[in-house]
Amino acid sequence: MHKYDYSFLKDTIPGNIVGLADIIADLKSREEFRKLQYSETFESLRQKAIIESVKGSNAIEGIVTTDDRIRDIVAGAVPVTHDEMEISGYKDALNLIHTTYMDLDLSEDVICLFHKTIEEETNRLEAGHYKKTNNFIMEYGPDGNRRVRFKPVSAKNVQNDMEQLILAYYEARQDSEIPSLLLIPCFVLDFLCIHPFLDGNGRVSRLITVLLLYISGYDIVRYISYEGQINKYKAGYYEALQISSESWHENKNDYVPFIINFMQILYRCYKDLDESFTDISLKKAKKSERVESILLGAIVPISKQDIMQKVPDISVKTVELVLGKMLKEKKIKKIGTYKDARYTRNDDVR
Repeated sequence: MHKYDYSFLKDTIPGNIVGLADIIADLKSREEFRKLQYSETFESLRQKAIIESVKGSNAIEGIVTTDDRIRDIVAGAVPVTHDEMEISGYKDALNLIHTTYMDLDLSEDVICLFHKTIEEETNRLEAGHYKKTNNFIMEYGPDGNRRVRFKPVSAKNVQNDMEQLILAYYEARQDSEIPSLLLIPCFVLDFLCIHPFLDGNGRVSRLITVLLLYISGYDIVRYISYEGQINKYKAGYYEALQISSESWHENKNDYVPFIINFMQILYRCYKDLDESFTDISLKKAKKSERVESILLGAIVPISKQDIMQKVPDISVKTVELVLGKMLKEKKIKKIGTYKDARYTRNDDVR
């Protein structure tokens, strides 16, 4: 049996994880400052994020329909096909989190509620219930042959393992030496290795991630689709999941690859927030003002090429003139040289 114990998070954490955590903490504070100034912009992002989350989380599992139908379903349209019913169920579960997260906490009941919500219309007998028969995580080779990639916890042991998982989570959450942000991917990895349901484990794991981010004070998932980022970079996600689940049953697995992937996805969410914010906020500004606003508003260091991609209608010469002017005025600072140069707001100047 796997031993659920997150005390290792109190030990030395690799420097790249600590660095990412510090960057994300800074980005979070900048996001909160922006929300106070641009409430209408964030409301637009919120509406877009729901659609992208519903689409992305289901697409990962091959559950798809047209973009128009997804928008209609999110708006309240009645689902027609089997896939649309699954999509509608995820929308309902996600809305539950977004609207009541302050009253929700992680528990077996909540996890089963998520599963029941996404599966009720398509699989009522199993919706909200742990598996009664064993399941396997399969993969297919180029020749079409199947192989078992991972054997989850057996059906007879699921109840006990889920209880131990939840208890380990609460014990770790009460330990001030364990970073709550790093606890999230560890819990999710263990949940996926247990694989407590016959179907829907991946989607439930993403709902759990959204809830745990809220609980940890990270509401970025309200405005940028975390699920959409996983779908966009799912090859890296599944690679990290596979590496971190190796020797899981023997308690010899390494959580670090999955933690790093989680932090990278969260970082990309903040980067996407910056890009979306720029697109919405700067449509009517003058060319030089748009470039300056991009540089001052960027929550991550940005290159000249990044700026050009955001404003393809503005010439390279204009961008370079604004960069030179802002560097001279010390509004921004330069990181690196030549093609690798990045620019960021100079917070040292008041």
